[in-house]
Amino acid sequence: SRPGNVATPSHLADEAKRLGKEYGLDVTILGPKEIEKEGMGALLAVAQGSEQEPRFIVLEHRGGKKGDPPLVLVGKGLTFDAGGISIKPASGMEDMKYDMSGGAAVLGAMQAVADLSLPLNVTGIVPSSENLLSGKAVKPGDVIHTREGKTVEVVNTDAEGRLILADALSFAQTLKPAAVVDCATLTGACVVALGNHAAAILGTDEGLIQELREAGDRSGERCWPLPLWKEYREQLDSTVADLKNVGGRSAGTITAATFLKEFVGDVPWAHLDIAGTAYGEGKLSYRRKGGYGAPTRTLLEWVRSRVA
Repeated sequence: SRPGNVATPSHLADEAKRLGKEYGLDVTILGPKEIEKEGMGALLAVAQGSEQEPRFIVLEHRGGKKGDPPLVLVGKGLTFDAGGISIKPASGMEDMKYDMSGGAAVLGAMQAVADLSLPLNVTGIVPSSENLLSGKAVKPGDVIHTREGKTVEVVNTDAEGRLILADALSFAQTLKPAAVVDCATLTGACVVALGNHAAAILGTDEGLIQELREAGDRSGERCWPLPLWKEYREQLDSTVADLKNVGGRSAGTITAATFLKEFVGDVPWAHLDIAGTAYGEGKLSYRRKGGYGAPTRTLLEWVRSRVA
């Protein structure tokens, strides 16, 4: 696993370009100016505390017919997360280089999809930044504008993954996808709920959720469903914006997914919270200490299951 001083957002973008050349993927990289032009205020807000510029990475595998709706994979590419002004405790902060695990999994899945020449259109999206603290960093209480047009009150700057994913999910809608699946090391609450043996899965389409659960079972990366009932939405109510970025201590994994749901429109969507399964001590024979690559195999197995 590469350290945060190596695996920066621009490094992740360079890796995407390398994959594009080696495996025939079309790769588009947006820098700060293009990100601003796209209206991705949430991604820019998270990135503004760091000297490392953000990147918005798009990889396209055109294996299907022209015009066929793509399957879209979205991965959180937070290359280092100190928590921002809402700074994390020092103990264990070195592991926050793994906060890009979702983005890395999407890159890995896209490589495999291309290598297998799967006869589908598949797009991978990785919003990437750091989350640091400085005089320029976003502050608790700030109100930011997202690509979707909704405003967000930033109550906790350490709930940044959902912010960069919000702009990515909004962008994904423009591709008119058949389905969208995102994966992210999103909440500590997920580790409290499920430990290190399963990812949490939530979404708007029960059929899609079941497909992913079956793909996870086949690939050895289990996921377990949590509800996404409308009652949880009130925990995100804000008096100064359309919604807050956190909903308090209770149901943290669910309220994080409820936040993301605000940015997916009517597209079939599922969210994998991999906070407990993306990295660890490597106690299984086929894992080493560090990043596990989860849920690369689940994503690939799911895409393969969609081949007619």
